[in-house]
Amino acid sequence: MDIEAGSSGGAYHPGELEVQRRVGVREAAERVGRGISPILTPVAMRLMAGHRLAVAASLDESSRVWASLLTGPPGFLRPVDERLMLIQNHPRRSDPLSRNLETRSELGVLAIHLGTRQRLRINGRALRDPERGIFVAVEQVYGNCPKYIQARRLDLEETGPETAPPERSSMLNERQRSLIARADTLFIASSHPKGGPDASHRGGAPGFVRLLDERTLVFADYPGNNMFNTLGNLLIQPRAGLLFLDFGTGDTLQLTGAARLDWDPVKVSTFRGAQGVVITFDIEEVLETRGAGVRGRLVEYSPVNP
Repeated sequence: MDIEAGSSGGAYHPGELEVQRRVGVREAAERVGRGISPILTPVAMRLMAGHRLAVAASLDESSRVWASLLTGPPGFLRPVDERLMLIQNHPRRSDPLSRNLETRSELGVLAIHLGTRQRLRINGRALRDPERGIFVAVEQVYGNCPKYIQARRLDLEETGPETAPPERSSMLNERQRSLIARADTLFIASSHPKGGPDASHRGGAPGFVRLLDERTLVFADYPGNNMFNTLGNLLIQPRAGLLFLDFGTGDTLQLTGAARLDWDPVKVSTFRGAQGVVITFDIEEVLETRGAGVRGRLVEYSPVNP
């Protein structure tokens, strides 16, 4: 299949359709795709009211993809009307999102409630207001299933003025490798040339992300909602961003680079419960911010973790 060609796949672009075909879930995906809305529905508005954490996907001047953390009290994600959302917060000045919003309007937002395992994806165009926050003109809104979300009780501290600059490098140091090795949660940002950036969640038991070396890591895909938005994007545009959170220290680790989909059944078989593919991520840049203010206590691992 020519994944750059047009398609009659309705809600999905050719990359998503190709992954759905390979996994054998086209009919199921078509049913789920009917839930994608061009507006903020009343249900979406109600869900947003309780969220305190969101992850934004954005593109920098070189079209590299970044995943960034946004937090606030319940209600910081506020619907202005059915086509406009306000994020009542600003990214840290050192976060790539801050600069990206000055040059690119495309934005993907994942609103996730770790306590209730609810998540909502909102994609559209953004405009930053110096006083009020980030306005997002909504283009796509849809919910995701609660699978693989570890239940946590968050302690979101108010972050004061930035002091020490983030640590930048082209490879992972020992502390950063340790964070990834014990992580049970990651957030992934991807993009599509026409659809724009998108933010999503991945989770599993500690160790579900494996380090191959200081610049390479790998993780598997597990059965979810059958939409394959992220993998479909990566099939067409390999650039991606990862975000890891240290819920004990409040540190954040942002990686940007390129992802490769590997369908080798031998490699897939080394991940229990994997759904036909593993993702290898090659790091281009590492950005670590110490004490970003997001901490949380684990309540329960997801009951469906492999």
